[in-house]
Amino acid sequence: MKLFGKLFLASSMMFLAACAETGPQEISVGKDQCDNCKMTISEPKYATQLITEKGRLYKFDDISCLTDYETSNTESTTNAKTYVADFPSGKFIERSTATFIKGGDIKSPMGGNTQAFQDKAVAEKAATELQATLTQ
Repeated sequence: MKLFGKLFLASSMMFLAACAETGPQEISVGKDQCDNCKMTISEPKYATQLITEKGRLYKFDDISCLTDYETSNTESTTNAKTYVADFPSGKFIERSTATFIKGGDIKSPMGGNTQAFQDKAVAEKAATELQATLTQ
């Protein structure tokens, strides 16, 4: 009977691990640290995340930190999923679906000065208001 209990416990743990969330995680402001520059993430609307093929999650405080990390770690970031925060809502969206604006009056944590938007029309309006350039 003890063997049955141990097998049940082990299989339950494996099941829970298999059901673990594989998408982006919420940012813990003031606690989470950027995996590139090591600064504490203080502005979640500029945050980004990268999830490797093996499921390892990396968090960044700025789109420029994500880009720098990808450039420096091509072997582990190939085929990774990347997420950016939709600036108006703070909700994470896939980078490939986002529209970006850059420059103008935008001031991001690490000077990348880029904001991501899920809605292109909202991005265009923000670009006009901030004197920024639509980049994607």
